[in-house]
Amino acid sequence: MSSNYLRFLSRHSSVCPLYHLLTHPSEYEIAQLEEYEFTSGPLSILQTAVRSHTQVLVSCRNNRKLLARVKAFDRHCNMVLENVKEMWTEVPRKADGSKGRQINKDRFISKM
Repeated sequence: MSSNYLRFLSRHSSVCPLYHLLTHPSEYEIAQLEEYEFTSGPLSILQTAVRSHTQVLVSCRNNRKLLARVKAFDRHCNMVLENVKEMWTEVPRKADGSKGRQINKDRFISKM
């Protein structure tokens, strides 16, 4: 819905009850929207991973990756993970200060 249309409706809210419906959805409408997003939106991939106990690869902002099984998640993409393998690369410095060869590192975390 365009912002100009919503601005128009807000100015004429006494005439147009549609504005109230669009800006103040009921709990039932919110629940329906969340169910739709979990079954057919991008969150459906996480929902499938939870149901089938498959592993997912999560790319983090610090350039680390998590390979894990998703136990639970919410609409904000907060996740409860198990059997987590965290992977990253480090570039050590040599004695003369130049960069050395990349080293792949990882660690195991049972529950996160």
